[in-house]
Amino acid sequence: MAQQEWLYGIHALESIILREPERLIELFVLKGRDDKSVHDIVSQARGFGISVQFCQRKTLDDKVDGGQHQGVVAKVKPAKQYNENDLAAIVESSKLPFLLILDGVTDPHNLGACLRTADAAGVDAVVVPKDKSAALTPVVRKVACGAADVIPLVQVTNLARTLRDLQSAGVWIVGTSGEAESNIYDCKFNGPMALVMGAEGKGMRRLTREHCDELIKLPMAGSVSSLNVSVATGVCLYEIVRQRS
Repeated sequence: MAQQEWLYGIHALESIILREPERLIELFVLKGRDDKSVHDIVSQARGFGISVQFCQRKTLDDKVDGGQHQGVVAKVKPAKQYNENDLAAIVESSKLPFLLILDGVTDPHNLGACLRTADAAGVDAVVVPKDKSAALTPVVRKVACGAADVIPLVQVTNLARTLRDLQSAGVWIVGTSGEAESNIYDCKFNGPMALVMGAEGKGMRRLTREHCDELIKLPMAGSVSSLNVSVATGVCLYEIVRQRS
């Protein structure tokens, strides 16, 4: 595991200072940038004894490889990585487990958006396979607007086996598919459950689909055949929230 990583963007920095300031190593700020949000980040970082350097834009651009840093970049200690054992503990500790499973979502912007929505919807954890999935990169953290530091992103070695384990723990697995017969609004989502969303364009893999207890689809009235995975995730999660509340 890397000994350090880069984090950037106003929301991502505000989140780590609020929740895990001990992970901060060094802060780099765009020279001349002095609006309130950046000023607050600098002030709080200094309060924790963190070194702050003021740099030219190119220096910050180079550190984040062209990412949209908004004038603030931090060198941080790596975040905790979650695995199958952590997932079992999360499910066991939740009164009404609510999981989001992303099968092969490789676009970091989509993963970040899904994390942000999952956190807002009260999801206990987001589960992804270790292979063929976007990782928790600085881009994901920036798009997630702080949610990546709150909601566990659990990487599992074998997604099909994880689905079987969840079913054994009493979790109902609901997968989304354009070919499903059931409409999301005709289904009931009251108990412990996991929502499975497929990859951009391809949808769920065959083995993942076969391990779902139920398949649902979103009604599509227009000319497009599908929604962006992060948009579809938001629609599905909030229908579940509506029913469960």
